[in-house]
Amino acid sequence: MPKRFVVTASEFTDVPRCAAGFELAEALTAAARQLHATGTPDNTLNTAVELAVRLVPGAEHADISEIQRGSRLRTLAWTDEAVRFAGEPRHGGHRGPHPDWENLWTTPVVRIEDSAADGGGNPLSDLGLRSALSLRLRADRRRLTVLTAYAREPRAFDEDATRIGRLFTAHVSLALDSATVREQLTEAMRTRDLIGQATGILMERLDIDAAGAFDSLVKASQRENVKLRDLARRVVDSNSGSQGRGVGER
Repeated sequence: MPKRFVVTASEFTDVPRCAAGFELAEALTAAARQLHATGTPDNTLNTAVELAVRLVPGAEHADISEIQRGSRLRTLAWTDEAVRFAGEPRHGGHRGPHPDWENLWTTPVVRIEDSAADGGGNPLSDLGLRSALSLRLRADRRRLTVLTAYAREPRAFDEDATRIGRLFTAHVSLALDSATVREQLTEAMRTRDLIGQATGILMERLDIDAAGAFDSLVKASQRENVKLRDLARRVVDSNSGSQGRGVGER
């Protein structure tokens, strides 16, 4: 489950406020370097919301949320408390996205010109946020990941802001995919090492070969309905004197 993040004051002084032409290319290149330097998907999200405020013209705040089918929403990263719950209901019940965000299932961008234009009652206007630019980062049949920039003035995001926002989110998506793959590979390596240690312990404990030890571990995992990784950790911990039941025990 993704963690929640609060971003503090800007640490990206080398990323200029966005302009046009060559300066835009430089700004996006610098942002891409920052994004790809993050070590985990969580840090990528954390970095992306801060960079969004510096890059997207008109942006004062930003957050990243995950929207699930059935209108459930979790805010994953935010720049400040002003937008921490911008897309979420303020009084009880299940958290759900702003109604306009439903359009992001079929279009990559949703722009709110003035949240107070309908006479009030809009959750964004209640927070003093008049404009919003929501950009789809990821989408599948079950969930959306959305980056949203906010402003306190109406009609803060024009076509240039939308274009820059889409270019920026393309970089965020690539960096997020890269960080996810790195994290998965790191976890796979850790799991492989852990299972290897457990197999070696069982070889010695049960006086069997490597194939037999691994088979014993797999069967115990199925019998106890425990992930192989977790069972391997139990074996290693028990061999180190920690509390836990070994595979060979009933």
